[in-house]
Amino acid sequence: MTPSSIIRERTDSTMMAWRVHEFGPPEVMKFERVPRPEPDPGQVLVKVKAAGVGPWDGWIRSGKSALPQPLLLTLGSDLSGEIVAMGSGVSGLRVGDQVYGVTNPQFVGAYAEYALASAGMVSNKPTSLTHVEASSVPVVAVTAWQALFDHAQLKAGQTVVIHGAAGNVGSYAVQLARHAGLQTVATASTGDISIVRNLGANTVIDYRTQRFEDEVRDADAVIDLVGGETQSHSFQVLRRGGKLISAVSRPDQDLARRYGVEATFFLVDVTSQYLMKIARFIDDGKLRTSVGAVLPLADAREAHLMLERVRPQPKGKIVLDVGAS
Repeated sequence: MTPSSIIRERTDSTMMAWRVHEFGPPEVMKFERVPRPEPDPGQVLVKVKAAGVGPWDGWIRSGKSALPQPLLLTLGSDLSGEIVAMGSGVSGLRVGDQVYGVTNPQFVGAYAEYALASAGMVSNKPTSLTHVEASSVPVVAVTAWQALFDHAQLKAGQTVVIHGAAGNVGSYAVQLARHAGLQTVATASTGDISIVRNLGANTVIDYRTQRFEDEVRDADAVIDLVGGETQSHSFQVLRRGGKLISAVSRPDQDLARRYGVEATFFLVDVTSQYLMKIARFIDDGKLRTSVGAVLPLADAREAHLMLERVRPQPKGKIVLDVGAS
């Protein structure tokens, strides 16, 4: 065996990944060489081209996730890349497929050169998007879809209030609401009003200068992507029997009873079926993506400093360009 083949074999059997040995601030993240994983039944091994960075990654890193997370773990859930190996029992996918989606129900493993993914949580990526763009989509776009159509069960002609409409989930929710024929009232800050209007909101309320609860009555649903006082004040804008759907925190059930509405918190459930629907919308030109900062994999700690607002965070989704590392 030549020295070069020994090096290649060693390189092929290992990879670089961002690991967390203890919960804490971004400083606990370690960029380490680890064994390359092998897919079990029902899994695919993805050569990661890009990984999305979301607030939930920060919650997992700091030990504040709603999902139990055993240490040691590799951070990251959103990804886009190429299938290089498959476990048994996987159908509808092939080695060589360009896919996007989420790693697993624990939302870990994507900040790496290779990642294992549950076959039922990935799908062929939108052909019109680069891997960097595609990795920005899965969690936030599926969250928006499920909030509007699965949990709020909205239909054409109904009115929805979307809080945080300029954010990563909110911007998809506004676009999806428009295509579904909903009347959309969106709240955003002064600098984002024109952006949200261009995404298709019928009415945009500047939450810095207006009280949305003075402007809206008898909405069919509120999609809460903000929490706090915004959530608690949202009960009064709903019609009786309306629905408050939150992706950020559990609503007050006493308030829900007082106003005669349903109030639900949900965790996103990313599946291949939703990813296929989203990909069709994107490739048909019905959904625009928004990528913010793009960093090489080696700079994932910088991305988490942006999540913590220690570094400036630009609009749009933070993405790790693994191919650039």
